Amino acid sequence: MEKRHVGFDLIVYGSEGELTPEDLSLLQKAREVRDGAYAPYSGFKVGAALLLESGEFVVGSNQENASFPSGLCAERVAVFQAGARFPDTPIKSIAITASGRVAKLSIPAAPCGNCRQSMLEYETRQGRPIRILMQGEAGVIYECPSVASLLPLGFDGSFLT
Repeated sequence: MEKRHVGFDLIVYGSEGELTPEDLSLLQKAREVRDGAYAPYSGFKVGAALLLESGEFVVGSNQENASFPSGLCAERVAVFQAGARFPDTPIKSIAITASGRVAKLSIPAAPCGNCRQSMLEYETRQGRPIRILMQGEAGVIYECPSVASLLPLGFDGSFLT
């Protein structure tokens, strides 16, 4: 038997003042679209903003439905939109922000498993990492070097050949 550790290093920024202007702009776009999320049932609003290699921004917010499985998370809305509108343009970075109905989120909320899997597909397809920035409503910002780091031992198309 062998024991192995699977993990990754996370960069934590204490404030937005530590971000580059490009990252701050991306985070602000995620925040703006978050405020327009459709979340009447959970009150949990999420915004995602992508920066493509071309410099183009693509955004998405979560869209709930009374039949909960029918809704979509912000990350998938943004990634699928980028895939439809700019199919050959790699995604450089994604910023994700979340807010709650009652308490102000002071720590980042990480993407759900479905979003991690969907983003991994795009990262694998483009052959380079997608950097992820995450923040609650304010406070610390987490930076992950890639989607694969958030989904160790991820499932991809190589298993289907």
